[in-house]
Amino acid sequence: MPILNRAHEMQAEVAEWRRELHRHPELMFDVHRTAAFVAEKLKAFGCDEVVSGLGRTGVVGVIRGSRGAGETIGFRADMDALPIKEMTGKDYASTVPGKMHACGHDGHTSMLLGAAHYLAETRNFAGTVVVIFQPAEEGGGGGREMVDDGLMDRFGIARVYGMHNMPNLPVGQFSIRTGPFFAATDEFRIRITGRGGHAAWPNQAIDPIVTGAQIVQALQTIASRNADPVSSIVVSVTQFHAGSAHNVIPEEAEIAGTVRTLSPENRELGEERLRALAENIAAAHGATAEVMWRRGYPVMVNHSAESDICAQIAREVAGEAAVESDARPLMGGEDFAYMTEARPGAMILIGNGPSAGLHHPAYDFNDEIIPLGISYWAALAEGNGKAA
Repeated sequence: MPILNRAHEMQAEVAEWRRELHRHPELMFDVHRTAAFVAEKLKAFGCDEVVSGLGRTGVVGVIRGSRGAGETIGFRADMDALPIKEMTGKDYASTVPGKMHACGHDGHTSMLLGAAHYLAETRNFAGTVVVIFQPAEEGGGGGREMVDDGLMDRFGIARVYGMHNMPNLPVGQFSIRTGPFFAATDEFRIRITGRGGHAAWPNQAIDPIVTGAQIVQALQTIASRNADPVSSIVVSVTQFHAGSAHNVIPEEAEIAGTVRTLSPENRELGEERLRALAENIAAAHGATAEVMWRRGYPVMVNHSAESDICAQIAREVAGEAAVESDARPLMGGEDFAYMTEARPGAMILIGNGPSAGLHHPAYDFNDEIIPLGISYWAALAEGNGKAA
């Protein structure tokens, strides 16, 4: 099934939906305007059931096929934006200061709405499609909230699928892999307590800045000297706060950052070694280090059978040469992980073409890919039970 003529016909309308959402970005779970927009569209399309407020502000639409019994499958899109000041200069740029759709969730939501419209019109598939519009992907764990609120059991979802755009992957191409695809995203904060004093007499103080600097350097040995060289672990220190005057050695310093891993073993290793290095280096200086560790999203794992289904559907839509089925893992996080922990599933990447990167103030979703995204979702629904 190539790109649908109907998807081409819908492109301008769906792009306008996308731009309307882009003008009015909302953060985390506070996506009330976006969720209302989505629910209104789903009802207008004639979905068999529309449920709002799942996982706080998520929206779910149920579309039953006309070709007999079959599995219930879930298609997920994310709705939230980021706390970034937009720099695109577009005439549909954000009207909300300090907020923008810098990850393409406006596009994801609009493409899935377009697919829901098509599927509700045609119903040329077996079983049931559940379209899932999730809040708080950007750090809030909205996927976990929806699963905990009964998403999978309430709607009888057997498999679940996601799609994310990828800047600089060419337009018309898809990318996927089986196994770990997006990294676990843990965060740390280290509070170093020394002894403050006059900068002219450092011998009378215990300098938390010098201690912290050595800790920052030592944390890089977790990847270079503790982890298996062929495995993936990233330790990034992204904050270092200390002091308030040029002639004062402060009492405290604080370091913060993130650890990204693709396996449970490396996730445990990262926390264990970070704590040991921070505490022991601080002790060697006569200081103390208090380590705070916050577990973020788990590794997002694509299941084998579902990855194969996605790759096959993408080939049918875009052509054999347009699908990379053994993509490299990404060290970014994705809370679709909670859904693939709850049910077999897979996420595929769709090319956004040349553009600024995700989470960049100049990023913009490419409306040219809308027909391809709609066609992929439609083909996945119509191939339900056949592509495996």
